[in-house]
Amino acid sequence: MHGFFVTGTDTDVGKTLVAAWLLAHLDACYWKPVQAGAEPETDSATVRRLAEIPADRILPEAYLLPEAMAPHETARRAGIAIEFDKLVPPPCDRMLVVEGAGGLMVPLTDDAYVIDLAEELELPVILVARSTLGTINHTLLSLEAIRRRGLPLAGVVISGPETPHNRAAIERYGQAEIIAEIPWLDSVTRATLLAIEPEIDLAKLARMAA
Repeated sequence: MHGFFVTGTDTDVGKTLVAAWLLAHLDACYWKPVQAGAEPETDSATVRRLAEIPADRILPEAYLLPEAMAPHETARRAGIAIEFDKLVPPPCDRMLVVEGAGGLMVPLTDDAYVIDLAEELELPVILVARSTLGTINHTLLSLEAIRRRGLPLAGVVISGPETPHNRAAIERYGQAEIIAEIPWLDSVTRATLLAIEPEIDLAKLARMAA
């Protein structure tokens, strides 16, 4: 198995947009292991719509939970027990893009976090960080957690309006390569996603790192 594990420094930082961007550029499958909330649509539906990829490249979620909150809590409220050993990707004959839930330290079960799933899958991690105020602290802490676990780091994608001093700080203090900067987009389509060129060769990096 080769591909990427997409995580973020927080919720709503653009993980799903980055996943759709990757799918628009790469011949890959997409998998969201744990989906919390389905309104107005699931992340899987969003990725398929934005990247305009065939339905068979969207792998079914292991758990589809009713409320948009931390997975362990929405599962508890729904009377569902998330079993970590069932978080196994369905078969896919191409590169796999996995999107986590929230940030790395979001609980999935009583004793497992998103970072544990990343460690189990052994895919290079793409960390999505917002460009705005507060991102330096959140990004450096997330990078520290990734390295402490010995996870392969593909790099960082910065999402939001261009903020050169925050990018420079992440590169300098985080010693991390920036894969791309994705600005706020007035209209998100496959065409606008394809227009955002990666700063490194994602396919080559995935083959080398996985």
